[in-house]
Amino acid sequence: MTDLLYISASPSQHDSHSGAVARELVSAYRELHPSRSVATVDVWDLDLPEFDATMIAAKFAVLRSQDATDAQRAQWARAVRLSEAFNQAQCYVFSLPMWNYGVPYRLKHYIDVVTLPGQNWSWSRAEGYRPLLQGKRAVLVYSSAGDFSPEAPKPYEDFQKPYMRQWLRFIGVEVVDEIAVAPTLADPERLAQVKAATARRARHAASLL
Repeated sequence: MTDLLYISASPSQHDSHSGAVARELVSAYRELHPSRSVATVDVWDLDLPEFDATMIAAKFAVLRSQDATDAQRAQWARAVRLSEAFNQAQCYVFSLPMWNYGVPYRLKHYIDVVTLPGQNWSWSRAEGYRPLLQGKRAVLVYSSAGDFSPEAPKPYEDFQKPYMRQWLRFIGVEVVDEIAVAPTLADPERLAQVKAATARRARHAASLL
């Protein structure tokens, strides 16, 4: 079991605005809970199976108890192992930049692989969809070039934050805080103020996990 799983979705690594704030949060969490375990997943370094026609065929062959081939079972087992590693965490920290008003494709790929029926959600005719990860918590650290705060003008839609909220709610994870490092295209003085303020908020958010 992992107490805190930090999932990084920026390929920029140490140049990432969201990553820097998330690492501040993880550092504060370690200080608050020195005996708890912390693991990091960089979605750009993972060997993610393609969720293609082969994977979909394997999924339904296994779930419907059909005569799945050995190759199909092996392919499905890869996804299950990644899902189980995600599910075993007690709380989560995500850092992700906005890409084209949404999330990086590599994070979407990771989400598609780990979000599995019977692992973190279920469905029945009587109950419909049911989340299986109730009681777990998450903090989301975003970055974006533009300002998508509630008080800012909205010339374009923000699909980054609603997507993450909806996905985590679907599997039962409560979002206890959201921290937006934005706008990163601000002048250097304002950006420095934003980074300092979000770093302070990140240290507080560590106490919520």
